[in-house]
Amino acid sequence: MEWIVCICLFVLVIGGELFNTAIEIAVDLAMPKINDNAKKSKDIAAGGVLVLVIGSAIIGLIIFIPKIINLFIGR
Repeated sequence: MEWIVCICLFVLVIGGELFNTAIEIAVDLAMPKINDNAKKSKDIAAGGVLVLVIGSAIIGLIIFIPKIINLFIGR
């Protein structure tokens, strides 16, 4: 079950990166000149990916820290 969770999180983060890239390319096409709202859109899309990464890292720590502790303590 833990592997399924990890794989789902990997897919979510990679999918988020793909959406972020698509948004950045679309914004660049729509606004070739520097624009504050275009920059905000790109920053918000990148922030969404950051939220996914942080959440995934927390879940990964919840899954793997007990296993690492067990490895060193040997229970």
